[in-house]
Amino acid sequence: MTADRPLPAGAVPPVGAAATPADAVATPAGAAATPADAAAPALAPEPPADDLAWRRMHPVTPAVKGWKVLVAVLAVLAWNAADDVRQLAELLGGRAWLVIVGAIVLITLIGFGYSAIAWRMTRFAVTDDAVHLRSGVVFRQQRQARLDRLQAVDVVQPLLARIIGLSELRLEVAGGAGSGVSLAFLREAEAEQLRAELLARAAGLHRGGRPRPAVAGSTPAGPAAPQAGPAAPPLATTAPDAVPATGHPATPDPDAALSLPVEPDEDWAAAPVAPERPVYEVPVGRLLLSTLLSSATIWLVVMLGGVGALIVSTGRVGSAFALLPALLGVVSYSWTRFNRGANFRAAISPDGIRLRHGLTESRAQTVPPGRVQAVRVTQGLLWRKQDWWRVEVNVAGYGSTGDQAQTENVLLPVGTRDEALLALWLVLPDLGTADPRALVDAGLTGREADGGWAVAPRRSRWLDPVGWRRHGVTVTDRALVLRSGVLVRQLVVVPHERTQSLQLAQGPLQRRLGLASFQLHSTPGPVAPRVDHLDARVAAGLLDEQAARARTARAGAGPEQWMRRA
Repeated sequence: MTADRPLPAGAVPPVGAAATPADAVATPAGAAATPADAAAPALAPEPPADDLAWRRMHPVTPAVKGWKVLVAVLAVLAWNAADDVRQLAELLGGRAWLVIVGAIVLITLIGFGYSAIAWRMTRFAVTDDAVHLRSGVVFRQQRQARLDRLQAVDVVQPLLARIIGLSELRLEVAGGAGSGVSLAFLREAEAEQLRAELLARAAGLHRGGRPRPAVAGSTPAGPAAPQAGPAAPPLATTAPDAVPATGHPATPDPDAALSLPVEPDEDWAAAPVAPERPVYEVPVGRLLLSTLLSSATIWLVVMLGGVGALIVSTGRVGSAFALLPALLGVVSYSWTRFNRGANFRAAISPDGIRLRHGLTESRAQTVPPGRVQAVRVTQGLLWRKQDWWRVEVNVAGYGSTGDQAQTENVLLPVGTRDEALLALWLVLPDLGTADPRALVDAGLTGREADGGWAVAPRRSRWLDPVGWRRHGVTVTDRALVLRSGVLVRQLVVVPHERTQSLQLAQGPLQRRLGLASFQLHSTPGPVAPRVDHLDARVAAGLLDEQAARARTARAGAGPEQWMRRA
């Protein structure tokens, strides 16, 4: 086998080849998202903290945050209203409700007062290389978010904040849990302007240079990524609310959108928000129907059937409350998925991929190009007829909890196959193969070894009698591509330079059958690149070759400050 072509099924590695330890290609902790750190320019010395231009959040911030204390108190009282409050009323007589109301008012005032003090003690400052945040009332802390480690910048508007025109700016940086910085709350226009400034500086533009505003109605042009079949109309002619037409998707070129000229300008505060080109949007009707056709609906029907069976078997309606928490969990999951995926729109701009979504809480995400570590395209069983797909990504700095995976890590909540491919081209416009459409189609629905796929051998059916035909992996010049799943189809794409570490796993039955599972470790997120039950010799050869590819790709990767001038 060679490192520049896909692995043939059943291929045998060279004599003496051994599995490469998983840490052979591991990167240092916290450096997962920037493999080209060595090529990045050195940071200029930061000025002393006392010399920075410190700024405060909006004065209404204490009111926006303080009401949560009132809601929490009311929730506790409602939870205990059937027992503790009633007993308290009996003890205190007619004055009970007056005491309760007085306690609520006192706790609320304390909450608002603490929020006001915390607001006064919280300040932030922006320099060419970092965002500094001071906070804390009893225990003071100062945090620093380096802009060269910036992964994404989100503008979040909870319902109350949106009503009064405020926004929260969330900065996600490469690092462990809690490495992000939140600036809450700012005026909406100020948050948008600050986001544009931070993304420009993270891209390599410091004071003295900024993107030149595009002429109204103009859009940057560039060659499209390889595709099969006729192309759709150019994205420059797409209206903001239009959905791409069916057929083979036109492929935007992010590099073209990121090649705007730069001109000197000292006035950062007046710098306009970078122009953008709409790519796709998700109709509300489709999102609602897809939520009803998700696995959560299947579990809901099963639980309702279990509740009915429990009532019939016991003859007591109260026994059904045993399943109430699980039932509420399923309903909450479905509502969260719909609420946070509503009004979903995607666009490309010089500062990255812009995603806007949310019903009660509006969120505007900006993911700089090159920060996506892995991409996953999935399709549930109930989506087969409509040929709908969901696209999720791993981005260093974002978390991997269920709530975050439904919002921050979603590139497309539900879309047609063409829209799913379009989302894939946004983060990886070049798959390193002559026919990327055929490669992706084989990964989405294929079951054979055609096209250079290394598939699970027939003997693996003893371990996976249903899905063994779907297990496969192939390699291109740019990425490692893995497929799996029969009931839930899955395709995972990982650029070579984003490989963190590699692992082979063998259970006792796999060893007896000569099989092994290959796993690639990515940054935390919903995507876990793995393919099971490959031939053990093929998996070992793949491990060695992928380790070499990852080293070569990282060595040749350029700096991630994509708008830095030469």
